[in-house]
Amino acid sequence: MAAPGEYFSVGSQVSCRTCQEQRLQGEVVAFDYPSKMLALKCPSSSGKPNHADILLVNLQYVSEVEIINDRTGTPPPLASLNVSKLANKARTEKEEKMSQAYAISAGVSLEGQQLFQTIHKTIKDCKWQEKNIVVMEEVVIAPPYQVENCKGKEGSALSHVRKIVEKHFRDVESQKVMQRSQAQQTQKETSLSS
Repeated sequence: MAAPGEYFSVGSQVSCRTCQEQRLQGEVVAFDYPSKMLALKCPSSSGKPNHADILLVNLQYVSEVEIINDRTGTPPPLASLNVSKLANKARTEKEEKMSQAYAISAGVSLEGQQLFQTIHKTIKDCKWQEKNIVVMEEVVIAPPYQVENCKGKEGSALSHVRKIVEKHFRDVESQKVMQRSQAQQTQKETSLSS
């Protein structure tokens, strides 16, 4: 059996000071005695009310640990996980990262990569074919990825993709205008304060 203070019950409130003098406080969600790893559920750093941060703390790098409220009863039941949903999400994210890596290795311009991401947000059936973007197996967008580079059978798919491309470049342009305006404003403020 471990000595007091060498184990933590799930649900207990713990406070600890790291070797960097950072104070961490939260609810124990897991503790692994052999590796001295403690998982703490802490208030969300994003400030969202129904969210929490899970911090993994290596107790070998902690100078002080204090049990604020020890839970000795049966720990609460673990939240159920939808494993198939998590697996699908992992597969989708992997496919997206592989697609980005392919685009970079194929030498696709940054504008082309950004357009691909914009289209993919709306239409998931979107892939690379060398440097071309292929949407729904019907529309091909070739470099330099402008509206006039959208080719396919006339119809709703081609029309829809052209609208997305058009809006993407309008948004990019308005963002550039806003950034230039902000830069000019900052420059004016700097010159006035000098």
